[in-house]
Amino acid sequence: MRPATILLAVLGLLYWFPVRKWFTNWGTTVEEVQRSMPGDTVIADPTNTAMQAVTVDAPPADIWPWLVQLGYQRGRLYSYDWLDRVFGFLDRPSSTEVIPELQDLAVGDEIPWGHGESLTVASLNPNRSLVLSYNGRGMEWVWQFSLYPDDAGRTRLVTRGIEHTPQTLSWRLGMLAMEPASFIMTRKMLLGVKERAEALQWAHATT
Repeated sequence: MRPATILLAVLGLLYWFPVRKWFTNWGTTVEEVQRSMPGDTVIADPTNTAMQAVTVDAPPADIWPWLVQLGYQRGRLYSYDWLDRVFGFLDRPSSTEVIPELQDLAVGDEIPWGHGESLTVASLNPNRSLVLSYNGRGMEWVWQFSLYPDDAGRTRLVTRGIEHTPQTLSWRLGMLAMEPASFIMTRKMLLGVKERAEALQWAHATT
């Protein structure tokens, strides 16, 4: 076997096991990975699952407003705005303010997502959980957020993405290519929500 082939095999194994396992459960605990979430049953036979989580030094009430105003021409995505604009998911920078007229979200509402696409609110429990769903272009996708407060006034913000895609070679390769990009953008989004929620909590504490 040629050295280049061996190197590629080693790199592939390193990516598939430690690296991929790390970013598909970034920031989560074993308990959080094993815990059921409200949107888990929306897709009967998922083919891909990924989770990320952060600890926010704020109560759920200061996190929730940023989640319900997510979306194109809304509060945007709180991630790498320049990348989201390149791919058509943003029309302007992500909001750094709570937008009052976008706080009244309900099950069945459509959230614009760029390129004429939209996500549907599948489930909503204020200050606790938000489940968004998408069905189109050959795939089903559920994106859910849950808030778990602790006794110290902090909150665990946990997101879980679940997909069902056709199990063809092209789809599998496409998902493998998309996974690290999705992780990078979702991680930044969680940190963006964390930053905004903590600023909001500080503003409430000082007024």
